[in-house]
Amino acid sequence: MADMAAQSAFDILAELSVTARPGGANLNIDEASQLQWNGIGFSLLGERFIAPVGEISEMLEIPASTRLPGVQSWVLGVANVRGRLLPLFDLAEFFGGKLKSSKRQQRVLILERDNIYAGLVVEAVYGMQHFSLDTLQDRASSKNEALSHCLTGCYQLPEHDWQIFSTEKLLEDSRFVNVAFN
Repeated sequence: MADMAAQSAFDILAELSVTARPGGANLNIDEASQLQWNGIGFSLLGERFIAPVGEISEMLEIPASTRLPGVQSWVLGVANVRGRLLPLFDLAEFFGGKLKSSKRQQRVLILERDNIYAGLVVEAVYGMQHFSLDTLQDRASSKNEALSHCLTGCYQLPEHDWQIFSTEKLLEDSRFVNVAFN
């Protein structure tokens, strides 16, 4: 950090972040960032899942909503969130189950990309989770076969597994994007 005037504030903070960690002075920023994978942890149908950080834009308590006529039963309705209409989807019911937690524990994971703005209601959210890359398994195995097409892998830890849930794959599912009764 000899010539701070030539470095940007971000570069200075990044360098401090790496050198402040135990053993961090020996790692460059690229090596340090590849040691772990981060995601948003949540539970659904009695299992733990993790969604990549970039796929979830926000988490919130279930807002008041208005039911919509002529839609699938797993469409809970639409809520006004800061002036925007947010469709709410019961993810457990979509996959053929029922939410097992109390309404007080349930949360909404908000997906926001391109022309999609949607809220997925899950049993609970555990916030940001960090996983060592050496615990990653390519295969995921859920107790619920209906959601297996949305899984891309698994982080196996001694206490429990975390299935990697891809919201991208969910949005590619024609059943999910067709909410109207046929």
